[in-house]
Amino acid sequence: MAEIAESGGGGHGKGGKKRAKKQSTRVDMTPMVDLAFLLLTFFVLTSTFSKPKSMELSLPAEPPPNEKPQEVKNGVTFLLTKDDRIFYYAGQFYTAGNEKGMPPTELKETNFSSEGLHKLLMEQNKWANDEIEKLKAQNKAKTLSDTAFKRMAVDKTADIKAITALIKTDDQATYKNAIDMLDELKICNVGKRVLGVEMMATEYALLQEKIK
Repeated sequence: MAEIAESGGGGHGKGGKKRAKKQSTRVDMTPMVDLAFLLLTFFVLTSTFSKPKSMELSLPAEPPPNEKPQEVKNGVTFLLTKDDRIFYYAGQFYTAGNEKGMPPTELKETNFSSEGLHKLLMEQNKWANDEIEKLKAQNKAKTLSDTAFKRMAVDKTADIKAITALIKTDDQATYKNAIDMLDELKICNVGKRVLGVEMMATEYALLQEKIK
């Protein structure tokens, strides 16, 4: 609250002129301090602090001894190794002269560029991406709520028609490569991600032939 203090004017003597009273202003800042603390308290209580982000990840259980690996429907296996190199194959792994008479698996190579891994995942996961785009259109048109959109989008990525990505690393792959791979899978709406599967001896041998 502001206060105005007045001081008497001089010049009351004989023949003197009466001078105007001097005024001095003093501002009381106490109410302003109280208001500042109230505003600070308000913003602290109403602010949303950054929340830690997490990613859903499937870690397989340890299989029983001598059990043959189960075939993964619509599976794509990625093998990470040194120098940021990525090799992959789709479907089941078959060795030369296998009992099913299937042609042996061949590893293909890609990279972390937009024309490499990103393009590959968008093509492999085309069904799920197309379905999510349809849901986005409904959400934009206000015919589908945000909550329903998020739930249905997750259901699409978990559908049997969507791909399952298995990430395997050798002893020369880097932690950064694994994180970059998980990030790209998230961007491309690959909901079924499996990390921590040990590379089979046959896969490792084929990979070593590729990186020589």
